[in-house]
Amino acid sequence: MIKGILIINNHGKPRIAKFFDYFTEDKQQQIIREVFQLISRRSDRSCNFLEGGSLWGKETKLIYRHYATLFFVFCVDSSESELGILDLIQVFVETLDKCFENVCELDLIFHLDKVHYILDEIVMGGMVLETSLPAIVTAVDAQIKIEKTENPLMTGIKDVLQTIKR
Repeated sequence: MIKGILIINNHGKPRIAKFFDYFTEDKQQQIIREVFQLISRRSDRSCNFLEGGSLWGKETKLIYRHYATLFFVFCVDSSESELGILDLIQVFVETLDKCFENVCELDLIFHLDKVHYILDEIVMGGMVLETSLPAIVTAVDAQIKIEKTENPLMTGIKDVLQTIKR
């Protein structure tokens, strides 16, 4: 089971922190700091799996990938496959890349809701739901379409523009 998903930049600032176990906010901040300290010290040639640290417990593994300026970290229990989670991270990053066209850290900051929606399509409640890139992108596109049709602000703007044109 997945216990948490973190996206942390090279300076240790969390961009996404999603925990599937309850932790107080102070404990979450401690976990984020500890995870960053553990993974930022490792060289790029090191293995992408390591023990979860003192705050997660001995049965927890950290599986991560470093892309450009971001660390994508999945904290999992011992029942999860390391290679399966690495593949899941790859699917998540590819989905972000398709949805944002060359995703960067600013996309994660300014489109936090969309990133969480993508993440919810892949993982919910610590369980993997979907690993198919086309299925995830289709669901995200459908959600965006619904948002555009149901957005009352956009409807109001369209009405005003139509009135002006008359």
